[in-house]
Formats: sequence, C-alpha cells, structure tokens
Amino acid sequence: MSNIKLFQDKKIRSVWNDEEEQWYFSVVDVVGVLTDSVNPTDYLKKIRKRDEVLGVYLGTNCPQVEMLTETGKKRKTLAANIKGLFRIIQSIPSPKAEPFKLWLSQVGYERLLEIENPELAQKRMKELYEKKGYPKDWIDKRLRGIAIRQNLTDEWKRRGITEERDYAILTAEISKATFGMTPSEYKDYKGLTKKNQNLRDHMDDLELIFTMLGERVTTEISQKEDPETFEQSRQIAKRGGKVAGVARKETARELGRSVSTPANYLQQSNAQQLE
Repeated sequence: MSNIKLFQDKKIRSVWNDEEEQWYFSVVDVVGVLTDSVNPTDYLKKIRKRDEVLGVYLGTNCPQVEMLTETGKKRKTLAANIKGLFRIIQSIPSPKAEPFKLWLSQVGYERLLEIENPELAQKRMKELYEKKGYPKDWIDKRLRGIAIRQNLTDEWKRRGITEERDYAILTAEISKATFGMTPSEYKDYKGLTKKNQNLRDHMDDLELIFTMLGERVTTEISQKEDPETFEQSRQIAKRGGKVAGVARKETARELGRSVSTPANYLQQSNAQQLE
C-alpha cells in the first residue's frame, strides 16, 4: 500500500509491506526534509561517500521499492524502514532530527494500531477527506467504494492475477461497460490532467454508486464461476460492468440527464475559493 505522509507540510513517500508489517520510506524524500536541500539526491550521494559505513549500510539494508514520482509514474526508489532511517539520521546534522524521530515513532505506532483495528485506518482516511472539504455523505460512499474495490482485487489475486497492468486492463473493462469510457478517457472527460489525480476522488455520488455496482457485481460473478484464466476474468469484468451500465442508462432516462458529468472536485473547490 502506497502512501504520502506529511512531516511539517513536507511530503514523504512511503509503502507498507504487508509481509514484514512495516513502513518503507523514500530515503531521498527524508534527506530533503531534514536538510532542506534543493537537490536531496546529490546530497545523499555526498553523505554516502563521506560516510563509508553508511554507504555500506544503505546498500545492504535499504531495498529499491517502487513508488510514484511527481509525474505519476512508478519508479524504483531507495527506501528504508524506521530502523534504517534512524541510522541515516545519525549522519545528517539537522535541527529537525529529534522532532523527525518522534514523528517516525508515531507513524509506526499508528499503523500497528490500524492493523489491530482496521476501523482506525478508515477514521484516518475520513479525516483526510474532511480536511479537503468533501461532504460527509460523499465520504461514506467513497470509503465504501474503497472496501468494495479491495474485495475485488483480493478476488483477482485468488485467481492468480497480481500485476498492476492486469488490474488496469480489467478495471478498464468494467469502467467502459459501466460508463462507456475507460478510466483514462474518463479523466480526460473531467479535465484531470495530472497522472497522480485519483478519478474517484472527482466523482459525484451517482458516479461512485455505479462504480461500486460494477465492481461488486464483477466480484460476485467471479466468486460464483471460479474463472481459471485471465481472459475468463476479463469477460466477467465486462459482464459486471454491463449490469451497472444498464442501470446507469435507466437512471439517466428517469432523471432526464446524463449520470456521467465533466464536473470534478478540483473545479468545485476552485469555485468555492473564488466566492
């Protein structure tokens, strides 16, 4: 699970390792936060040369983990767990070192609590959406949609489908059958130009509801029919999306308007700021 964490309003990319049950943080992001360097990558290279022991430690204990770049692309990034970051901090003279250590301890503790009580993770996510200004009824649907999506990807994993590319293909089939657009086409329709913008965060209530319907029906059909090949799962994705698509068209007929809308939360929030 990828995540963006904030330390004093500075972004730090992180990934949760389910097997090891611990966070891995982007080392270059942490270096940037501690040093305020305009080129943290270069700074990291210099301290590795200056501190040979640290250089060996990073090479031995810090894996390359796939994380999103600013452009929304996934790239292998040097990452460290909390123990590794404490070792790195020793080599970086910074007035932020102590508050950063306290922050790290809190991040790790909160995640352990969320594992024991998943409702805490939902609460944290709900608070993030509330801070962005989303209404509570929308947030409830968004969180429910996340749970339905997770059930679907778990079902795909049980069918031996584990690659992100394959998830994207199957998701596109559901979306096209539901809305007549793939997710990338839908983002264009809504004017979302940044790759790291989440389409579902810019959907309204009805769009979220039909997204959930397509994914839930797909999960139910898959569980019933036990597909053995990717192509079979692909056909099921189309069928699940078609159910939602039929319901969407009927809803549009009753309402006298399209369910899909080019409006997005980014536009709404900008409009509110101008008022």
